[in-house]
Amino acid sequence: MKIGVTSFLTDYGISAPVLARAVEERGLAALFLTEHTHIPVSRLSPWPGGRELPREYSHTFDPFVTLGAMAAVTDRIVLGTAVTLVNQHHPINLAKQVASVERLAPERIELGVGPGWNAEEMAHHGVDPRRRTAQMLERIEAVRRIWTQDEAEYHGEFVDFDPIWSWPKPTSAPPVLIGGGGPTVLDRVLSHGDGWMPMGVSPKKLDPLAERITELRRRADDAGRGHLPVTLFGAVPKPEALEAYAKAGIDRVLVVLTAHDGPTAEAATLAELDTLAALVG
Repeated sequence: MKIGVTSFLTDYGISAPVLARAVEERGLAALFLTEHTHIPVSRLSPWPGGRELPREYSHTFDPFVTLGAMAAVTDRIVLGTAVTLVNQHHPINLAKQVASVERLAPERIELGVGPGWNAEEMAHHGVDPRRRTAQMLERIEAVRRIWTQDEAEYHGEFVDFDPIWSWPKPTSAPPVLIGGGGPTVLDRVLSHGDGWMPMGVSPKKLDPLAERITELRRRADDAGRGHLPVTLFGAVPKPEALEAYAKAGIDRVLVVLTAHDGPTAEAATLAELDTLAALVG
């Protein structure tokens, strides 16, 4: 099982190039970035992680600009998003952004996707929260057509465009990892994904996840899809936890880095990476 990290990279923390180089130098497998375009001040949607929304949610860099900087200073690690809020991007723009980054880091880019949880944030982008999943799936389809077709077009309920020319194309279509853990998420993984990204499952609550991984693998085999990898977002970075994740069938874990602030932010992040590096077998 591979070990990577995910970061709410902020304007007050460690710089993107320094972080990317440090992750690669320590033998970790991947570096994924979160995304929020903004956080509405009048926020009614409850944060799934608790009562108070952490400061870093409103301070994150644009992930694709940042991944480009990271691609320029690394050679090995996988770079990705966990997750891109697909409905907050027009698919024509998103296809070009991801393809452009992938050309800087060929076959090292992965696109984790999700519809999001913040209804007010969605509304500012003109997205109906009640149809967010259906809209996300159409956008994924449209992006894939632009990546793979010289004259792509798409005509759906939410996305509609006539044939277009759009380059660059990625050297190979980046894997799309479907985020989430709802009752129908495996349907979306099988229909629109190249992998699954469940979130925040502790080792003590792994049995239900292990059962769903077994179900995913069985359904993928029945559909002729082959192995669909599972990446766990928000893993507990302890040896016994990592062993349990591996036994559950998880292929890769992402540990969420602390969003350190102040003059010691870089040093604190590097020390955190040193601790994680000791877990790499």
